[in-house]
Amino acid sequence: MVTSHDRLPGLGRPRGPGFAPGDPPPAAPPKETGPPPGPAATARRAGAGHVLVAAALVAVVTGGVAGVAGARLAGAGEAAPVALPRSTAGPSGPSGPAGVAGGLSGTAAKVLPSVVSVESGRGSGSGFVIDGAGHLLTNAHVLAGGTSVTVVLSDGRRLPATVVGTDEAYDLAVLRVDDAQGLVPAELGRSADVAVGDQVLAIGSPLGLAGTVTGGIVSALDRQVRLGGSGQTALQTDASINPGNSGGPLVNARGEVIGVNTAIATLSRRGAGSIGIGFAIPIDRAAPVAERIIRE
Repeated sequence: MVTSHDRLPGLGRPRGPGFAPGDPPPAAPPKETGPPPGPAATARRAGAGHVLVAAALVAVVTGGVAGVAGARLAGAGEAAPVALPRSTAGPSGPSGPAGVAGGLSGTAAKVLPSVVSVESGRGSGSGFVIDGAGHLLTNAHVLAGGTSVTVVLSDGRRLPATVVGTDEAYDLAVLRVDDAQGLVPAELGRSADVAVGDQVLAIGSPLGLAGTVTGGIVSALDRQVRLGGSGQTALQTDASINPGNSGGPLVNARGEVIGVNTAIATLSRRGAGSIGIGFAIPIDRAAPVAERIIRE
């Protein structure tokens, strides 16, 4: 189901592709042929049924599938599990060893100084620095309806920004701040090198919570979605993306930007949060658009 949710800031319009009905439910198990259960067994089954219904309702309300921890519950006399040490390197990717010192925590620390919050009228979103001249990239829909734009840097500074230009078809916009001192340009990667299963981080200001980092993987490549004013192919990720994330970077384990977080799919017309299906404009497409806007 495609939904637009104009009232929620920082999300694309529409927020995701249409959904086909899911697979049919599994066939019901064969009826028991033995003697009818006694009152105690019936009570036990009824109680179990209530638990399953409650769990299903929780899964529906949260818009996701409830996970079950794989570790056993520690019993009496068993030693408590010991936390594993933090990784000092990320996973390997298609273009060679990936990751920075400190694993994904190091990746987040590398990218966070490049990410900003974007405030425009009643809307809000995210963006990131793309060069040393004070240019920032965000989504065009983040700026919709705003007459002035303010960006909030990772150190808390609030700076007025000028809209250099927008491309509605690609849902991209370039901003510029006059005071570029202290800005840290993000390192751009190549979305053509991305593979399904690669670890990624989405960084931005969902619901106004600046500097929020969520993690996941690349779920699919070249997913057909309608973003901006045209149909596009996008990177699909299960990293949590929510209102306010739009315009922020999707980065690989090396801390390189591979996409611009733009839209999510939802199961509700009223705009529920992330259900683990988010979309990012590939940086191989976004970077040339940004360069063109700056040249013009």
